[in-house]
Amino acid sequence: MPEALRPWFTGIGFTSVEGDPRRLFAHMPDTATKVVVRVEGDDRRDVLVVGPRTRATYHTGKRLTSCVELRLAPGASRPLLGVPAVDLVGRVAPLGDFPGGAARRLADDLLPLAPEQIVPHLAGTLPDGLAPGDAARTGLLRAAVEAMSTETGRLPTGVRELASRLAVSERQLRNLFTDGVGVSPKHYARIARVRHVLHHARRVPGTSWAQLATTTGYYDQSHMTADFRTLMGVPPTSFFTGRLPAAQPCQAYASRARIGTGT
Repeated sequence: MPEALRPWFTGIGFTSVEGDPRRLFAHMPDTATKVVVRVEGDDRRDVLVVGPRTRATYHTGKRLTSCVELRLAPGASRPLLGVPAVDLVGRVAPLGDFPGGAARRLADDLLPLAPEQIVPHLAGTLPDGLAPGDAARTGLLRAAVEAMSTETGRLPTGVRELASRLAVSERQLRNLFTDGVGVSPKHYARIARVRHVLHHARRVPGTSWAQLATTTGYYDQSHMTADFRTLMGVPPTSFFTGRLPAAQPCQAYASRARIGTGT
């Protein structure tokens, strides 16, 4: 990741989806908002914004599609797209439909680029940092997000403890998260823990569910199972043995909703 893009993005990835209708494709719960540059098999292109997903969805029947995914950093949605992250939860919309002139220019710039051209272009065109007011608020948010994350190998910090550590009220902390990430601190922690369970169970096969619950910060296995079922649609044992919810035929990132329509 070029240093110039760190105020705006936390990661850049490439995804390719083949059109085998027998293959199940899962969208996992994810707290990130993403800008997605999609190229379909007929070379049709579009640039989409994919908001945070609070629950997993399962699909089949996708056409051949490749996507470059740019994961927005916490707090980058409002200055880059012109809307708070909470307005994007569960939504997919064309980047060019967003109210800010910067978003529309970005959509026009990204649309014709080859995947390998996207990062150099962004590094040369996006500002090196956020506006001063945005930077202070975003710095506080990112410190909070790091404390709530499981990616560092430690358990998420509790909301009350975190608010006290950052010298803000719990209400201010919730507002900071909903505006800059899209979900509350508690829901962010739930998604982080479930994603940790998914990652660790695949990475270390044979780990007992009880042990995994303890290392992920759950009170016990039953609490982990309940959270997993809520976010993934099935309990952990069913998920990892392939007994998944009924899938819906669709195309990758096909469900679009225009910003401001409420659809």
